[in-house]
Amino acid sequence: MSSIIQLLPDHVANQIAAGEVVQRPASVVKELLENAVDAGATDIKLIIKDAGKSLVQVIDNGKGMSVTDARLCFERHATSKIRQAEDLFSLCTKGFRGEALASIAAIAHMEMKTRQDQDELGTHIVIEGSKFISQEVAVLPKGTSFAVKNLFFNIPARRNFLKSDTVEFRHVMDEFQRVALAHPNIHFTFYHNGSEMYNLPAAGYRQRIVGIMSGKTNEKLVPVNEDTEIINVQGFVCKPEFAKKSRGEQFFFVNDRFIKSGYLHHAVMAAYEGLLKDGSQPSYFLYLQVPPNTIDINIHPTKTEIKFDDEQALYAILRAAIKHSLGQFNVAPVLDFDRDSNLDTPYHYKDLEAETPTIEVDGNFNPFTDDKTNQHYSKANSGSGYSSGSSSSSGSSYSGYSKRVEPTASWESLYVGLDLDNAESIESSPFTFENEEVTSSLFNDDEIEQAGQKTYQIHKKYIVSPIKSGMVIVDQQRAHQRILYEQFLLNMTVNQASSQQLLFPLNLFYSSDEMSLIEELKPSLETTGFVFEKAQTDHIVISGIPVNITESEVSLVIEQLLSDLQEGIPASSYSQNDTIAKSMAKSLAVKTGSYLTEKEQDNLVNALFACKDPNISPFQKPTFITLRVEDIDKKFAL
Repeated sequence: MSSIIQLLPDHVANQIAAGEVVQRPASVVKELLENAVDAGATDIKLIIKDAGKSLVQVIDNGKGMSVTDARLCFERHATSKIRQAEDLFSLCTKGFRGEALASIAAIAHMEMKTRQDQDELGTHIVIEGSKFISQEVAVLPKGTSFAVKNLFFNIPARRNFLKSDTVEFRHVMDEFQRVALAHPNIHFTFYHNGSEMYNLPAAGYRQRIVGIMSGKTNEKLVPVNEDTEIINVQGFVCKPEFAKKSRGEQFFFVNDRFIKSGYLHHAVMAAYEGLLKDGSQPSYFLYLQVPPNTIDINIHPTKTEIKFDDEQALYAILRAAIKHSLGQFNVAPVLDFDRDSNLDTPYHYKDLEAETPTIEVDGNFNPFTDDKTNQHYSKANSGSGYSSGSSSSSGSSYSGYSKRVEPTASWESLYVGLDLDNAESIESSPFTFENEEVTSSLFNDDEIEQAGQKTYQIHKKYIVSPIKSGMVIVDQQRAHQRILYEQFLLNMTVNQASSQQLLFPLNLFYSSDEMSLIEELKPSLETTGFVFEKAQTDHIVISGIPVNITESEVSLVIEQLLSDLQEGIPASSYSQNDTIAKSMAKSLAVKTGSYLTEKEQDNLVNALFACKDPNISPFQKPTFITLRVEDIDKKFAL
């Protein structure tokens, strides 16, 4: 029987490896940028077209490659970063497995130009689908240039799985931001379809963060700095009042490598305990330096996850460092409150003892005696040290606290002139008293019909409305979501949304990637009633808002919308409208715990059943349930 196991050809093995290394154009951007950083470049240019589907080009001024290295770099498991297995536990570079260039060359048209500083001529290589097309000597500048064209040209199925250009461009931008944030000492330039997206000169950490995030990022940052034997923590966290609903601006860098760690993220959230609203996420840019032999970075294909030797110690140090920074810069409440120097004891009173005041009480004084008796007591007390020192015309003196009381008539005088006939008429006059009779039922049918109340709110969450067969219990939040969702969707479909003009336009600041999202969604938002006066690189000016949105809710609605669309904008316009309508309905719907008047309850129930699909919310949750009288009878059955 012939053997059934055989070795795969190199081009097939490279395509399989490409499935792990290259998932989308952003993966190519990540690998090429990291190679440029490892080459010691101080100036790196990234040029893409059609979100990287047509072209991804990275140009650097690094040390370049010789003729032999230029040819070997496209072989599988060929790398200059490690020599033996022990090197895996002391890595200080980005790429080390030697699969990136071979995998990229297997699924794209690739062109490389490289020259070392000491060489007069460089090497120009062209590869298509792992096949060497040409290798020539050329006059080139110092450094290396990789151009990847027509990604997945020989794997149509993989190319069909790519998202829209907007979504793929956002992934490319994320990878560029991660590498640029990790290396602020390198000058980065980013071009997309001929337009300059970023031009980041070499600077410090704060300047690089502000340059990438733009907006008013500088005033949000709180520095963090802690140096211990096992870890060095540097970076910035944002103030709690600038927390967002999305987790977009959260960056961990370990030894200048971007990572994702839910464990360390929990440490950051623990440091913000008591400072954030429910559902809010803080922004942070934290740079951790640990000994290379204490981490393992080879546990994930994309190297975005790291295994630490002592995670508990790192957790405690990171949490304490952030908490200390928040308290040091008066962001978090501290125990040592500021003292008011005016309340301090003067020096010349420091050693003096307080004098106990003497109290003298006249035990014979009676406020209920007549005026003459009071005058007698006052005269008797005039010589006991309570005299005011002044004498009247009669020569008598009065105490400082005595007061002459005018004599009043006796209480019987209040009833003088009251006739018995009038008293009898008063007693016989018809007075109405409040009826405190306890009825046998909680709700009287006659009273309900007279008041016109047909709905009742339970626990500020559900609305109960009676019907012929029983009752309907409506979830007020889900019902309002359905109502708003259909209203927004109708306004965007017929493009007849009404808006209210603001007396003073709103200036809202956002990061660069959020501004690109808003720019993409601007036509759809305008159909809902938003009026954009102008849009700058870091902020927007809104002069009109939909009629069912208050001015204070505008920032919350847009923030929720950006959070919902963080993973990408739908390709079709209808899907965009649907997503926007759902997000705005979720933000503006009446929340559980809100009190509704009887009229609001009636309007909510009537509007729900006037919808096209009142049974479910926009998020496929039931909006109401029906409870029949038969079902209630069964509960009371013996």
